[in-house]
Amino acid sequence: MMAMRVACIVAALVVGALPARAEDRSVLVNCKAIVERASKDAHAAREAELTGCRQLIREWALRDARMTVDEEGKPLR
Repeated sequence: MMAMRVACIVAALVVGALPARAEDRSVLVNCKAIVERASKDAHAAREAELTGCRQLIREWALRDARMTVDEEGKPLR
């Protein structure tokens, strides 16, 4: 029970810190790799790290869905 609370607090801290780094697409690429590795190996990453990465991936997906141009200024639609 105590370990679960600690894990939740750590996850909240990680998720809170991620938006400050979310501008760099390399962070997104790294998170996608971490989540992919974790899907193949249960001991590949800590749960707090996975939770933060999954949140970052969701935020990028929402951000990309709202964009009308790519990073080079070319129209997406």
